[in-house]
Amino acid sequence: MHANDIRTLYHYHYWANDRILAALARITPEQFVAPAPVPCGTLRATLVHLLWAERNWLARWQGQPTLARFEEADFPTVGSIVAGWRESERAVCAFLDTLDGVALDRDFRYTRFTGEPRAQTFWHLLVHLVNHGTQHHSEAAVLLTLYGASPGDLDLSLSPLGRRAE
Repeated sequence: MHANDIRTLYHYHYWANDRILAALARITPEQFVAPAPVPCGTLRATLVHLLWAERNWLARWQGQPTLARFEEADFPTVGSIVAGWRESERAVCAFLDTLDGVALDRDFRYTRFTGEPRAQTFWHLLVHLVNHGTQHHSEAAVLLTLYGASPGDLDLSLSPLGRRAE
């Protein structure tokens, strides 16, 4: 895996995230926090979970301690979750800019929340986070669509990254 490939995946991840965040402007505050049939329980909780997971992985990758789980109450409004995501995107992209092929291919050791020690190839963890985002972006997109605010297609092939000049 090349560092530019990882950065491309993250550009896609943030493009999809931007579509979700833009769609939030078209729902009510009640819809943002309404109970919903998704694993996290609400649209807000889904986005807070995804944001926490991203920030927690970044902390691990930078040798920092595990972060306490973010609470929904930490993000009471759409604006607060958007601000959290903007900050996270800047931090993650700055980190990704420091990576090269040697860094991507190294073994990365960490401890799971269960206490289980793990070691994985570093680029696998970077891809994992984008894949995790895809799952939760999909859940958010379904809810937004049900609320009349579809974010539109989120496919990589339909993103600006998936288009080539003819």
